[in-house]
Amino acid sequence: MPKPHLALLAALLAAYGLQQYADRIDPYYLDVLIGVGINVILAVSLNLVNGYTGQFSLGHAGFMSVGAYLAAAVSLQLGPRLFGEDGGTALQQGALFLAALLTGGLGAAGAGLLVGVPSLRLRGDYLALVTLGFGEIIRVTFQNVEWLGGALGLNGIPASTTIFWVLAAAALTIFTVVCLVHSTYGRGFLATHDDEIAAEAVGLNTTRYKIVAFVIGAFFAGIAGGLYGHFKLTITPTGFDFTKSIEIVVMVILGGMGNTLGVVLAAVLLTLLPEVLRPVAEYRMVLYSFLLIVLMLARPQGLFNFRLGRART
Repeated sequence: MPKPHLALLAALLAAYGLQQYADRIDPYYLDVLIGVGINVILAVSLNLVNGYTGQFSLGHAGFMSVGAYLAAAVSLQLGPRLFGEDGGTALQQGALFLAALLTGGLGAAGAGLLVGVPSLRLRGDYLALVTLGFGEIIRVTFQNVEWLGGALGLNGIPASTTIFWVLAAAALTIFTVVCLVHSTYGRGFLATHDDEIAAEAVGLNTTRYKIVAFVIGAFFAGIAGGLYGHFKLTITPTGFDFTKSIEIVVMVILGGMGNTLGVVLAAVLLTLLPEVLRPVAEYRMVLYSFLLIVLMLARPQGLFNFRLGRART
């Protein structure tokens, strides 16, 4: 069995083992750990687009919101109809949650395809503006659709997200991205990143590669959104605004563009840093911003840019 598959199996077993002791973990630490896992999914999936393919997307929070709302809608609408007031067995609840996550992921992937086909012929700042506009359109749309809660959002979402689901999804995201960029097909992503004109000259359809990266990244962002909604139990459009997209982009840049390991470490660091600064709550965001500036000045190529997660060319 190849090493990535062994690593995935080990990660899934570790997630299952940790789940058995979840009741003994302090709720605060469990909350932080789940937040770390969700951010890892978001950062690694965006890294496929911004890091490995060389694009610049600012709409990842929009795809996350599509996944969150669709997954929550499936749980809220189908759960009572299928299982009634008793909620069904644990196996039935797990199957429904998996279906909700896949629905959210596929819905986000569909949104990524709709945005990607017309916009990914653009480059640089123009692409960033289009994706930024898409994220705002999605947010405003959810804010004005009453059956999705409107500005108040959706409440009463089942508490289905556990540490196992989050860590398993994070492991699958890392596994998919690493295997993809190290595959023969994945060389096209790296070629598109390094020199798009040269890649087209040798016959690569760079637009198709960009769309594939966009759709896969959007799918996992939708999965993260579904996990987030079923963990927070309440979602509102303001939770997926431009600021959220910037947070994810910062994780990718700080970790090192095109470096999966570095992005994972940066997602962990930037999730834990605000918690570490809680004792100085009134200055927390000021110190957080200051530390980010210092880190980017000291390591503009990325704090964790070890090049271990980048496929060799």
